[in-house]
Amino acid sequence: MSYTPNTEADRREMLSGAGVSSVDELFPKEAKAASAPDLPPPLSEPELMEHLESLSGRNKAGLVSFLGGGSYRHYVPSVVKHLTGRSEFYTSYTPYQPELSQGVLQAIYEFQSMICSLTGMDAANASMYDGGSSAAEAVSLACRFTGKGKALVSSALHPNYRAVVKTYGQFSGWTAEDIPLSPSGIIDMKAALSAIDDDTACAIVSQPNFFGCIEEELGELADALHKRGALMIVSVDPLSLGILKPPADCGADIVTGEAGYLGSPLSFGGPGLGIFAAKGDLLRFMPGRLSGATTDSQGRRGFVLTLQTREQHIRRERAGSNICTNEALNALATTAYLSAMGRRGLREAAEHCLQKANYARRVLGGLKGYGIPFRAKVFKEFVLSMPVSPEKANRALLKKGFVGGLPLKNPAGSSLVCVTELTKKSDIDAFSEALKGLK
Repeated sequence: MSYTPNTEADRREMLSGAGVSSVDELFPKEAKAASAPDLPPPLSEPELMEHLESLSGRNKAGLVSFLGGGSYRHYVPSVVKHLTGRSEFYTSYTPYQPELSQGVLQAIYEFQSMICSLTGMDAANASMYDGGSSAAEAVSLACRFTGKGKALVSSALHPNYRAVVKTYGQFSGWTAEDIPLSPSGIIDMKAALSAIDDDTACAIVSQPNFFGCIEEELGELADALHKRGALMIVSVDPLSLGILKPPADCGADIVTGEAGYLGSPLSFGGPGLGIFAAKGDLLRFMPGRLSGATTDSQGRRGFVLTLQTREQHIRRERAGSNICTNEALNALATTAYLSAMGRRGLREAAEHCLQKANYARRVLGGLKGYGIPFRAKVFKEFVLSMPVSPEKANRALLKKGFVGGLPLKNPAGSSLVCVTELTKKSDIDAFSEALKGLK
């Protein structure tokens, strides 16, 4: 973007129009710092580049990572970068003019189609910001659609997602009630069923859940919700759908999740890519935008924005959401990833995650002083109890070339260990040896 400086005359004219004599008068006293910030002296451009390179040299590279918790390291085929680098896509903005935006509109349409194929849902939108916003928007939709005011939230939903859901509820007039866990690490079905009443709008659970455990009784929960006129929301790891049955087969009405790691490299935890798909009767309540296929006056296939129930286009009080955009470039990357992998590739990647995670759980859980608190089946993450604090363990592991798991507050003294298709058996065995020596 260009830099347009204001002349002194411009500044005086603007200050005069604002009725003040200096810029300082525009800011209240309590907003000002007590003293000027202690900044280093300015640098020339070569000096600045040298300084930044020295800072980047402090980054550690070549570490073997067992960290997950929502952001995952998966292989990205080289074709993905090639497609996302094409000018038809990476320069695209909001496709208000379909005649000029056929490339990005088709990419969105294909993304939606693939998400529907994965989840078994009837319709998907162009994407949400991330898995957290997607989950919260789904609960909000359920409360609007049913006219009810209580959402049941699995205690094994990602804690960040739960926080976003509860924040939405705080300002939207509905309440969120936690569903407790069973000793095996999945939702306590008896407690969940007893919590459903006539004011229940929905229940939201994750598959697999935050602790890596695979929920196996979602159909029973969905049936109980539907009998009370409530909706079932499932937050998924889309890669797991390469081997797990689609949420539609479990009775889900809405499917959300985080798909940013399918096609986009990890970059300090973001950006994310929230998926959002639903049954057909919820189509007009869905947030964000949807791309559709049509034909022009000459019978040629084309793409348009079909539905946009958002504040920019309809009355504010009728808007289903104030989310006005989507993660188009990341959605394109995920589309390219799914196209390149295909059904067989997705299944093989998922099988690698499943097999390696269960091997790691067996090996690490068998170490002296370590244990497996949850016995439910797992996909690519599992909880490992440790003889030392996870934080202390991670500091020691870093010196040995490993990024340890995610420290957990509950179960206390435990770590969430992640294994993907990129984790080699030798990495797991070496990690096991490194854990043995911790004190």
